[in-house]
Amino acid sequence: MDNCGKKCSNFTTLKRNFLNYPIGEYQCKLDAKGRLMIPADFQEQLGSLAEQGFVLRPGLFSKCIELYTMNDWVETQGKLKGLSQFVKTNVDLMRKYNAGAKLVKLDSSGRMLIPRNLIVEGGIQKEVVINSLPGYMEIWDKDAYRSKLSDLDQDDLEKLLEEKLGVNNK
Repeated sequence: MDNCGKKCSNFTTLKRNFLNYPIGEYQCKLDAKGRLMIPADFQEQLGSLAEQGFVLRPGLFSKCIELYTMNDWVETQGKLKGLSQFVKTNVDLMRKYNAGAKLVKLDSSGRMLIPRNLIVEGGIQKEVVINSLPGYMEIWDKDAYRSKLSDLDQDDLEKLLEEKLGVNNK
């Protein structure tokens, strides 16, 4: 695991923005004002995407905060826009998905101010983990994250990997 502010040299020779999201998970601290210091190597991996800002929203399936780059938020909104607004369930979906979403930017010190309502809704305390998934990132309370990871034991993980990524599932 990486620590906030620690420079990562693994990616300095690679082209910036070669990934949609940084690799791995990052342990950080939330200050009393709700600011989260984003690790330097996390910012470096994102490159210019970090300068565009982010969208935060309550977690869909877990008690956390989802973090999207602007590019991915716009792409997701494009998918929602493709749904007919004349179908009630579509409008309900759009409304629920966008509820609580907030635009945030990094300040000159590389901190992100997380709105108080998202901190409360996500159950975030002082110790935080930022975790990267293929389509977005998650901001978790450290203890809740560790608990969530332990929900899936090794045997279940092996079964899921075989089922979802096994040889016969191309």
